[in-house]
Amino acid sequence: MGSILAFLGGLALGVAGAAAVARWQIRRSLARVREAERRARSAERLAEIGAMTGGLAHEIKNPLSTIGLNAQLLAEGLDELPVDAATDPESKRRLSRRVSSLRREVERLRGILADFLDYAGELRLDRKGADLNRVVEELADFFLPQAEAQGVRLRTDLATGELTGSIDVPHVKQAVLNLMLNAVQAMASPTKADASSGTAATEGRAKELILRTERGSDAEGGPTLCLHVTDTGPGIDPEVMPRLFTPYFTTKSGGTGLGLPTTRRIIEAHGGRLDVVTERGRGTDFVVVLPG
Repeated sequence: MGSILAFLGGLALGVAGAAAVARWQIRRSLARVREAERRARSAERLAEIGAMTGGLAHEIKNPLSTIGLNAQLLAEGLDELPVDAATDPESKRRLSRRVSSLRREVERLRGILADFLDYAGELRLDRKGADLNRVVEELADFFLPQAEAQGVRLRTDLATGELTGSIDVPHVKQAVLNLMLNAVQAMASPTKADASSGTAATEGRAKELILRTERGSDAEGGPTLCLHVTDTGPGIDPEVMPRLFTPYFTTKSGGTGLGLPTTRRIIEAHGGRLDVVTERGRGTDFVVVLPG
């Protein structure tokens, strides 16, 4: 009799334990379902916000274009206006300066909107086989006049042979061009920190921008294509590094703070990465690493 009672007691405990485990598994499953639903709602909400902000930016562009056109017409009208039709020549010059300032601000806003749409818009890659060396050569030819205008020597150091990979050439060009512009701006003008301290960005150093390509390998030994965008500018302050790719963060006067985030987004969309090596007072090396 005792053994039967013990058996029944053990069975009851087993059933109770199994029920407890089942309840725990059910609660865990429900929690996972709720978390999945929460993430789905959050993703849907973010998609809605993205669509709204993109639409708002497009809506702003239309009246902004109208303002820009009318500012241009107003400037042309002022230029043609006889001096005696105004109060005096100085009044005419003052009005012309104000209109010119308005046109500059319109262009600046247009640039901010364009950068925002590039960053916030959907990124669709059209990847094809292309030679990274050829891409760099075309960029160097295109950018050379702008570099020379800023007193920057642009040179290339390309790997031998072809560096062929599956890339979206226009997007990669956009990403690298952002890095080149960033480098030239760093060498051509002081950052906010430099300006506040009164130190020149590249005082006593030759201004050089080097584009260097090489073959590499990832952690698993797979082939990679590497492009170094190296400058001899002031380098990046250590306190700036954690925020370097934060949208709208910039150390340059008039910068939008979207160039580097957009560049990293394009590179990562290719399955690559963007590394940064910098030394204050010596320069910066941005390394674009793409799958080979």
